[in-house]
Amino acid sequence: MSQYVNRAVVLAKRPNGEPQNDDFRIEEQPLVPLAEGEILVRTVWLSLDPYMRPRMNDMKSYAAPTPIGGTMTGEVVGEVMESRSTKYSVGDRITAYGGWQEYFIKPDDAPMMYKIQDMGIPLQAYLGAAGMTGRTAYFGLTEIGKPQQGDTLVVSAASGAVGGIVGQLGKMYGCKVIGIAGGSEKCQFVVDELGFDACVDYKAGNLEKDLQQACPNGIDIYFENVGGDVTRAVAKLLNSGARVPICGYVSNYNDTDLSKVQTPQDILATSPNPPTARFFVQTEWQDQHQQTTQKLAQWVKDGQLVYRESIVEGIEQSIPAFQGMLKGKNFGKQLVSISPE
Repeated sequence: MSQYVNRAVVLAKRPNGEPQNDDFRIEEQPLVPLAEGEILVRTVWLSLDPYMRPRMNDMKSYAAPTPIGGTMTGEVVGEVMESRSTKYSVGDRITAYGGWQEYFIKPDDAPMMYKIQDMGIPLQAYLGAAGMTGRTAYFGLTEIGKPQQGDTLVVSAASGAVGGIVGQLGKMYGCKVIGIAGGSEKCQFVVDELGFDACVDYKAGNLEKDLQQACPNGIDIYFENVGGDVTRAVAKLLNSGARVPICGYVSNYNDTDLSKVQTPQDILATSPNPPTARFFVQTEWQDQHQQTTQKLAQWVKDGQLVYRESIVEGIEQSIPAFQGMLKGKNFGKQLVSISPE
């Protein structure tokens, strides 16, 4: 295995506020010979997602924090280069939580590792619209949002990887879909390309008024990605019986005093009509992973789900791309091309 040299991005120290360059370190790591039942995987695509920022903090959450000196977590598409497994062969393409690194070794029974069933769509789509991003949108909307024909659905971070899929699914279910995004370019994309009914530009300075005009009959479902002032504006317009799937609240992830953060649940509780709301992760429905992935992949192939990607190349670019994503500099799904397909 000496022909392979792995480089990995590890957590050098815990950030105070916005992650800085010296919070990370790129290391060369040795690759040991495979044991029976293990595979060596070359990372082709790495997904960068907002959930990675809270994982950098030493705090209680749904998943353990990344340890100091540990490889940054992340889902990847990879290719099997060597195998001592009867389940995977050299050349198989897989999705797995391989982390921010160029190669990794996994046992063939590792959780949340799947062989990709080629359906003729771009490989990186299995990290986006047909992957974790798409499943997050699908399960959050269908299982918690419970959309009904004629519901008004509001989606924050509407031009983002999750929000864009939520809105398109909402239209499939017959909802009136209103997006919230930052800037006229993103709002135009949300309406013209993703097919939302309208999009409110929160950077225009009239969020509450513009949202009220876009939702004259109130809001039945709010898909939460942002938190903060966006959630405060939405909370005032929620109808009785409203549902709020909470995917995240990225506006607070870089706050330095997390003890003072108002969570979406805190803000929503002040609504005249407090909704049914809860935080969720798509792994709650892991038993439906493969059939849902196939359903989403078919919609992508048929053109029913469209998406945009921001792509950088090389493991070194994962750090600035991640920093920019947390500030909303990406447009759509943030990906890192680690090695050629």
